[in-house]
Amino acid sequence: MLADRLSHGDRPAWCAVSLLREKRAGTVTSSSPQAEALDELQNGFSDGPCLTAVREHTVVRVGDVRDDPRWPDFHAAAADQGVRSVLGVPFDLMGDAKAGLNLYSPTTHDFTPDMIEMVRHEVRHASTALQLAVRLAQHQEAAHDLHAAMSSRTVIDLAVGIIMGQSRCSREDAVAILKAASSHRNVKLRDLAAELVASVDSHEPGTHFEP
Repeated sequence: MLADRLSHGDRPAWCAVSLLREKRAGTVTSSSPQAEALDELQNGFSDGPCLTAVREHTVVRVGDVRDDPRWPDFHAAAADQGVRSVLGVPFDLMGDAKAGLNLYSPTTHDFTPDMIEMVRHEVRHASTALQLAVRLAQHQEAAHDLHAAMSSRTVIDLAVGIIMGQSRCSREDAVAILKAASSHRNVKLRDLAAELVASVDSHEPGTHFEP
């Protein structure tokens, strides 16, 4: 593991991978619970060396968090957790997703040029696999969103049909009635439609649906 290769005896290096999507960062994998905690700590500040590396697609190195004037809030919190130096290396991904390998060390001025080059080499090799994983996740999310949209459309269409039958009105008038009721009751259109469909499904006495 890369974290083991970068560690110095009893002075470990902690590694984590952050994925930035839709302006939100999250830790997708880490070498240890401490690495994950450090990564989430940085994500909580919404800025830091690793997040900057991801956003600007550049290598960022912090020799000593106690002396570096950048990102003072994160550096102060990281120092409290025993972190002294930080390295952020971006992955090469296509599309909107961005990711970076984040390294934290309790040793000041860690991550020499040779170490940085080794990390960049590892990241280049891992970029293809991570890119495939991101694409798969995007396809799964798109399929879920499509299913949710189709489900919402179906229940709304059913509700409109019920209103048309009860009120003997046109589709346009039924849609207007449903929207007016949604606005008046401050309830989402889909939730109100589902409520109407459920009331008919439960065989309760039918009543005209009005705002």
